[in-house]
Amino acid sequence: MTSVIALARFRVAGYVASHRALQPLIGLLALLAILYATAVPAGQEIAATADSAAMLVPVLAWAARGLLDTEPDEQRSVALSALGPRELVSGLLAAFSSLLVLTAVAEAALLSRLAASPTLTVLLAGVWLHLLSAAAGLTLGALTSRPILPSPAVSTIALILGYLSMLVISLAGGRWLTVPVMGWMRDAHHGVLLTGLPLLTVQSLLWPAIGLAAYAWLRRTRP
Repeated sequence: MTSVIALARFRVAGYVASHRALQPLIGLLALLAILYATAVPAGQEIAATADSAAMLVPVLAWAARGLLDTEPDEQRSVALSALGPRELVSGLLAAFSSLLVLTAVAEAALLSRLAASPTLTVLLAGVWLHLLSAAAGLTLGALTSRPILPSPAVSTIALILGYLSMLVISLAGGRWLTVPVMGWMRDAHHGVLLTGLPLLTVQSLLWPAIGLAAYAWLRRTRP
């Protein structure tokens, strides 16, 4: 486990040093500037949180893909030879840790623009929604990373289409067929998100679990 954490730290350091981390950060800041151009009215805290979490997914996927793509192929092959399957775990751990930083920035921006203080329940639900968003972003980013899709153009198109598919399918009511990002927003704006959060959590984690399993399987033949 120590070697996995050490490699994850090394990958995060390389990601930051390469300045690739600035790209999704700038995209995130631009998105937050649009979302919070005006203060969030009292009573709209959970709705604003759900909107933020849903809209963050492509930015988080971009960040995860960027981290997984930063390491040269030769260096990744060496790590794979040394650690075996743990190399994959290290990469996902490094990517997810970088996403936690971005979600923390988004949460801080949201809290700073609330006209009223949220209750502890709303605050915790908002944090949980952003973690679900990070799980979705990690999965989409991993499945469009260079070991899976070597072409940058194909990778970018797949990432965009993947997120659009989430929106369209969840908008059509297929909550079990994708990460129901539209369901997050719809339930929040209708005031039923908190009561339905356990089921929504299961629905939101099903696709990432399947997607990460597919990523692990594909990496067996695409180091």
